[in-house]
Amino acid sequence: MEFHLSKLVDSSNSEATLKEVLNLIALIDPSFQKGPFLDVFRDIKQLFDGLYPGYRACNTEYHDFSHTCEVMLAMSRLMHGASVTGLLFSGREVNMGMVAALMHDTGYIQEIVDHDGTGAKHTLTHIERSIAFLRNYYKGDPAYSVRDMKDFASILYCTGLTAKVNEMDFSSEKMIIIGKMIGTADLVGQMADRLYLEKLLFLYREFLEGGVSQFTSEWDLLEKTIGFSEWTKQRLAVEFGGVEGYMIHHFQNRWGIDVDLYRVGIQRNIDYIRNVLTHHREDFTQYLRRGKTR
Repeated sequence: MEFHLSKLVDSSNSEATLKEVLNLIALIDPSFQKGPFLDVFRDIKQLFDGLYPGYRACNTEYHDFSHTCEVMLAMSRLMHGASVTGLLFSGREVNMGMVAALMHDTGYIQEIVDHDGTGAKHTLTHIERSIAFLRNYYKGDPAYSVRDMKDFASILYCTGLTAKVNEMDFSSEKMIIIGKMIGTADLVGQMADRLYLEKLLFLYREFLEGGVSQFTSEWDLLEKTIGFSEWTKQRLAVEFGGVEGYMIHHFQNRWGIDVDLYRVGIQRNIDYIRNVLTHHREDFTQYLRRGKTR
């Protein structure tokens, strides 16, 4: 039987994704107080929808709320898989990991007074902007200390493609693991998405506006995606310490599936793009419209 991530939970449906995430959190920590986390989820959804005071709606088609939900779901799966193996997280640690997943791309959202271009122009600075948003969000909140804010910042920096986790300032080994998990969730969440290849065309536009100069065309980005997938395997194994390995424990325990469906999804996407690049150079975009018609 062939399994697909999208058949288990539709991450494009934010409420369905939230329901599964809350279910997994309850398995990790039955005493978890979900109220504060739900407040953050609603606020971040409003932020992307353009309903949060002081901000415009999300206008980046790759880094959208669907991507945020993918990362949130992947993060909860990693933490759940780890807990199955006996690596336990406190409710506070779970909350910080999940909040980081929700806020990791808030730096793409423009302020209400900014009508110049799109949020993609912040591509190279979006992590710092996301950290600034998080700090402002929790400003004056007695539930989080200065040390917590430093941990939050380090966790978010782990989503950067050049981040060196072991050189960062974390308060504990658990926080280091959470940082490695968010970096892993960000990569596998997007690369295993069934619409990943189609959305790469949107990513190219974001890179173009954001000043990322490594790609000369949509085709060039697609070609380099194959090499990027190999680089990702190395990063997951070395920089992020192989925490990706917790995924299979999640799928075994939650769904009775003995494979890591993220690895399966990523490989399926890479195999597909190899075929497109080999056989459809002249009309390659027609073979990437598997879920949308833009």
